[in-house]
Amino acid sequence: MTVERTVAVLQPLPGIGDMIWHLPHIRAIAAHVGEPVTLIAKPRSAADQLFRAEQAVRDVMWLDRNPEQRRGRHDGAFRLVTFVRDLRAHRLDAVYLLHHSQTLAVATMAAGIPARFGYGFRLQRLALNRPPFLSASALRLNPHEQATAWLAAAAIPLIDPDPCLAVDAQARKKVADWIGVGAIVAIGIGSSEPYKQWGAERFAALVAGLIASGWPSVVLAGGRAEAGLANDVIARLGAHARCVRLAIGWDLCELAALFAASACYVGNDTGVMNLAAAVGTRSYGLFGATTPLHHSARIVAITPPGGINMENGMSRISPQAVLAAITGDWPVAVPEAAVR
Repeated sequence: MTVERTVAVLQPLPGIGDMIWHLPHIRAIAAHVGEPVTLIAKPRSAADQLFRAEQAVRDVMWLDRNPEQRRGRHDGAFRLVTFVRDLRAHRLDAVYLLHHSQTLAVATMAAGIPARFGYGFRLQRLALNRPPFLSASALRLNPHEQATAWLAAAAIPLIDPDPCLAVDAQARKKVADWIGVGAIVAIGIGSSEPYKQWGAERFAALVAGLIASGWPSVVLAGGRAEAGLANDVIARLGAHARCVRLAIGWDLCELAALFAASACYVGNDTGVMNLAAAVGTRSYGLFGATTPLHHSARIVAITPPGGINMENGMSRISPQAVLAAITGDWPVAVPEAAVR
């Protein structure tokens, strides 16, 4: 009789993009241990929505530390004890910590988890009891590269480093019924910081250019906070507004289905852009203020002339340059038969 083990992957970076970047590593660990894992993540990552159709993830346990605009269940030294208790309640046999946090490593030790794997940077190594450990030089790598380096050191095969997200079947049907027929371009208008925001005027100019070049439909996607921005874009479009629809405040499962059904995606450097690429859609990322990402072959980085700059980099990316990048790949708007 085979006894099923309970293995967890602890990935504490809070962003949606952070979680998507680590999907290949989570899958690799699940394949290595031979069963789905419990994913320990922060609520802001929306991991429960992202991985609803993901077979490598059994369930999601929240690490509620340092949330925005409130005090988390696991914040502070006293409440960290609550996290230790939550870990014990899951009766974990092993944990893989994909981060350099010493505090979280100590928490896994205090919870009595028998096998504790992780990067082992500096004092973190004292709380971990399974090799391998990365050298201090790996601290200079970005999180995706660190996780990849650790898997290589552990001889855990990484089949495909490019994140590829499964899409919920019910969400696919719901979106297909909403879209109907015809090719669409999805445009992500949200941004986590003001300096990453391209702005209503430029988005409106791009939408007008796409419609004029033959694209029949454009969908503006964003969170509830982007409702006003979406209305501003539409107000600038005149007669072209009839070709625009809104996906504002949608569940991430539904957004994933929307992007999977889109011919392509355009948007600011956000987790949602990473989501679009992860479901297999060619994604034109506006990197005026941030360094382009290279973890996905489906992300096409568009940067401003003169280089990236937090103060004015986004404003120096012209709608004409973005339209040219898209029409360079799609000289003629995608026919209905080519829509997935």
